[in-house]
Amino acid sequence: MSKKFAELKSQATETHMPLEAAIEKLQTWNRSTFDESVDVCFALGLDPKKSEQNIKASFPLPHGLGKNVKVAVFAIGDAATAATKAGADRVGFEDLAEDMKKGELNYDVVIATQESMPLVGRLGQVLGPRGLMPNLKLGTVTTNPAEAVKMAKAGQFKIKNDKCGLVHGSVGRASFAVDSLAENIRALTQEVKRLKPAASKGIYLKGLVLSLTMSPSIRVDINKL
Repeated sequence: MSKKFAELKSQATETHMPLEAAIEKLQTWNRSTFDESVDVCFALGLDPKKSEQNIKASFPLPHGLGKNVKVAVFAIGDAATAATKAGADRVGFEDLAEDMKKGELNYDVVIATQESMPLVGRLGQVLGPRGLMPNLKLGTVTTNPAEAVKMAKAGQFKIKNDKCGLVHGSVGRASFAVDSLAENIRALTQEVKRLKPAASKGIYLKGLVLSLTMSPSIRVDINKL
């Protein structure tokens, strides 16, 4: 544990803080030479071993992520042209697949048209471990790649629980206004609640913590969200 981290941890509290107060506290901790990411982690009452209790979706945050999202698209013909015009960083087909096999994977989002999925499916061992495999539920397998590119560039949160029933990811940057971060988090919380599986019993939203890229976490009072 670094001296800086230990100092911040000593300032943390076990008390569940109101959302805006938690965000303000985090912003006082942003002492790095870069604009740290504000990360959220939801603890959910799910049994990840049961497929019907897993959740997966993409959600466009009202104020985006505050970073340049690099997008690759598997498409040909008119769909490829449209994706390029929409701002995709790379559009290709077999050439893109070959480059990815060689390790060219510096992308945040990979989008695929439905007709390209037989090709993309063969990249499962390459894209899967990095969380880049296109998925229909995430909106990254689509008949409208141009719209998917625009949505990805605007800043989307990938809602996908892990094997412990946690959903985590970035909701913006420390430099965002408090109101903007709060709106992103509240909107995301409502979407996570909406996705509650029918098979999930008992308390669903168990907890929510916030942290910076290089900080301890702060517990948020979920009863006031």
